Amino acid sequence: MNNLGNILMRILAVFAASGLSVIGAGAVFGIDTLSAVFMAGLLGVSTVVEALSRSFLQDGRLTRDEINNAFAKVDKRKDK
Repeated sequence: MNNLGNILMRILAVFAASGLSVIGAGAVFGIDTLSAVFMAGLLGVSTVVEALSRSFLQDGRLTRDEINNAFAKVDKRKDK
């Protein structure tokens, strides 16, 4: 259950980080802010969920490395 809680909190963080990064960008293209935030947040979350699903399909379990690799796909920090 510890991994599940960690994954859920990290997915929430992905949604926030992805969504908040486009607040100003939506206005440039005439998209309202709320729609831009939700679209970006859902895109980030779907990337992580897909990676976790593919890892789980391989052997029916998720290792800490597989979880970290899934979240690394959406972490855009330069100081990794």
